[in-house]
Amino acid sequence: MAARRDHLSAAPQGEAGDRRPTYERIAALLRGAVDAGRLPPGLVLSEVPLARLFGASRSPIRQALAQLEADGLVRRFDGRGLVVGDCAPNRAAVTPAMLGLSAGALGSIHERTADALYYRVERELILHSLRGAFRVSELALSRHLDVGRSVARDVLVRAQGAGLIDKGDNSRWTVVPLGPERIDQFYELRILLEPVALGQAAPRIPPDLLAAVAAGHREAGAAWPDLDAATLDRLETDLHVHCLDFATNPEIGEALRRSRMVMLSGKHVQRALGATAALDRFMDEHLEVIEALRLGRTAAAQDGLARHLASSRAKALERLAAFRRLPQPEPAPYIDA
Repeated sequence: MAARRDHLSAAPQGEAGDRRPTYERIAALLRGAVDAGRLPPGLVLSEVPLARLFGASRSPIRQALAQLEADGLVRRFDGRGLVVGDCAPNRAAVTPAMLGLSAGALGSIHERTADALYYRVERELILHSLRGAFRVSELALSRHLDVGRSVARDVLVRAQGAGLIDKGDNSRWTVVPLGPERIDQFYELRILLEPVALGQAAPRIPPDLLAAVAAGHREAGAAWPDLDAATLDRLETDLHVHCLDFATNPEIGEALRRSRMVMLSGKHVQRALGATAALDRFMDEHLEVIEALRLGRTAAAQDGLARHLASSRAKALERLAAFRRLPQPEPAPYIDA
């Protein structure tokens, strides 16, 4: 039985900087520790203890150890695990300090792994929500992901915070339907409130933040269309969440929070449609708004945001209609009709 992942970051952070697979990051840390002598010759590296340390399943640990074996840094012996170097096997606990990390730095591995786990579930929940209401089994999810019940619950609580699922009086999780009428209503709300929030936020947004947001959008534009879900999330939240968070009316922010699931649905629907749909290069429209803010042209930024939202509204409804014409796949193992 695979070791279960017991760490989940509660905050929806995107992957920034190092985008290598989890096993490659783990292999690099172990390799560096061996080369530096912090993992001494004779030390036994086993899948289960390392999986617990990194908050990962055994699969990426196994892949990481296979890389080290291929490099000649570890070897097999008559026992469980692999041994560093050529000395006699010695079983001792591997600590974050031996990897040259603090517990907090080690947490970045946990967060990236957790994000990959969450985005997978998020996608499945959203694509089901576009077809109606479904029940979600927490126990079946934990088995499907090969994680503990507490981690599966954390995933579902995070999805609940995003408005994707709800928990009724019977304590059962249910996918919240996201049909064309609801999408249209959410966009109507956003078109009414986001330009107002932007007008309030404009004089309060730090110039350094606007510069960083603009730079991130330009980088994404240069990499288009080779962008992952985390990057698309960051682009959306930079403008529609982080910048608007500087608005002075908190009630507007609370109302807009409920509408953010349409931002999440857009990226997943585009991926599901694949080559049949033109990807939405929305960062160009974002940049128009951001640059107007940087120039102090608040009214122009508000107008640009309103146009962007109106365009996004039409595209979202078109994509939903195209998605519903696709053959309906089998539900995920943890989702029941």
